[in-house]
Amino acid sequence: MSERWTQAPRVAVVGGGLAGLAAGCALADSGFHVTLFERRPFLGGRASSYEHPGTGEVVDNCQHVLLGCCTNLVKFYRRIGVEEKIRWYDRLTFLEPGGRASVIEPSSLPAPLHTAPAFLRAACLNWPDKLAIAGAMAALAPMTPPDRGESFLTWLRRHGQTERAIGRFWKTVLVSALNEDLDRVSVPSAAQVMRESFLKSAAAGRMGVPTVPLTELYSVAGDYISMRGGEVRLRAGVDGFRAEFAGVRLLFPGGEDSFDFAVLAVPFEVLSRMLPQTSAAEPLRQTLDQLETSPITGIHLWFDRQITDLDHAVLLDRTIQWMFHKSKLVAPASRRQPALSAVEGRGRPAPAEQCATPDNGDQQGGSYVELVVSSSKTLVEKSRAEIIDLALSELREFFPEARTANLVKSTVIKEVHATYSPRPGVDLHRPQPETVWPRVFLAGDWTATGWPATMEGAVRSGYKAAECIAQVAGQRDATFLAPDLPPRGFMRLFRG
Repeated sequence: MSERWTQAPRVAVVGGGLAGLAAGCALADSGFHVTLFERRPFLGGRASSYEHPGTGEVVDNCQHVLLGCCTNLVKFYRRIGVEEKIRWYDRLTFLEPGGRASVIEPSSLPAPLHTAPAFLRAACLNWPDKLAIAGAMAALAPMTPPDRGESFLTWLRRHGQTERAIGRFWKTVLVSALNEDLDRVSVPSAAQVMRESFLKSAAAGRMGVPTVPLTELYSVAGDYISMRGGEVRLRAGVDGFRAEFAGVRLLFPGGEDSFDFAVLAVPFEVLSRMLPQTSAAEPLRQTLDQLETSPITGIHLWFDRQITDLDHAVLLDRTIQWMFHKSKLVAPASRRQPALSAVEGRGRPAPAEQCATPDNGDQQGGSYVELVVSSSKTLVEKSRAEIIDLALSELREFFPEARTANLVKSTVIKEVHATYSPRPGVDLHRPQPETVWPRVFLAGDWTATGWPATMEGAVRSGYKAAECIAQVAGQRDATFLAPDLPPRGFMRLFRG
């Protein structure tokens, strides 16, 4: 720490999601006194879980996964000591209605050819589809195309993609990764996902799934900050701030407090309401007004018997896109910490729709599955009953055992403002961590991270904001960002 500080600088981190937790942990490690404020009674933000009052079950807000290319997220897990709570998979199973499976997995061939043998065997695509996809991949491999205002769907059609290739490959991968429809996705956003996860190396495409509820995973980060002299304040909303010559004053309901620095790690629509009513704030407010959100819906179903042996699967040609077999993925409660209880006011997320059918069956030997619908605009206005009926009808097309299984209980969780929309031109409106106020910095997956709205993007934003503060405070060589995974095989020939 620079000698001009007689004591550890005080840093306020507003927001207990991944961006705020990453910034807080990095700064606490570097000798700063961190106070983290979270308006809800739990940490994790959108990556959270709670005990559902109607079912008595612990549910995640929405299933979150990571890939091997998420180097900063993995570094964050390692920092707080939860890396072993991630289970890694090298195989993805694509299911067609009727149950026919195609497995995509790496081979010993050098990147970007490592998945080519499995891809060629995939029954869900025919030869014209595969040739078209191979041609588009060849166009994306050398470098990420610039943003010329074109949607990725237009780019795909311009590059000769068949409708089946678009529906069963590009849409399946990218809508899940970017939480937006292809006709609203920018070319650089889509290209970045494909290059980092599919082309760069076999290790980059591995999928990691948490084996514990999300709040249990991220509450450890709060303990990490506290053990290093910091403080975590839950149920502590921040209304706004006032920038001062040598610090920042946070404004709370009924009070205020001063800090040397502040990281505002909140959703962009929340930040817009926090900005002071001054001319200095107007450019940032106008920038934030250019950002839009896209929804995600999670459908949780409990059956009285096993409906599949698969841990997870990609579901083709229907509304539901992924199946995660939570009763196989999540460790038994007897080996976990006690869950937060929504009944006690500790864990109910918002916005969400949380309803359940009565518990009328024994779950021992049953299946608990979560179905995910990204960019779920068509479901936002549907009722819980309509969504459950739709999900059951489609699920039974993929898993014959589900046709005879009894649904014991269910719930639907809608995240209406889940992520920012990566539409063409949006990167021009994603702000850097620095602001017009020298002691105020921004973090969030919607900031200029170079990544889409992912957990990796959120952690990167937190580390970038923390680096800015450390350098202003005199730690000139402070670096928290982890390097990207290096390209392998033939991908090393391209500059990216």
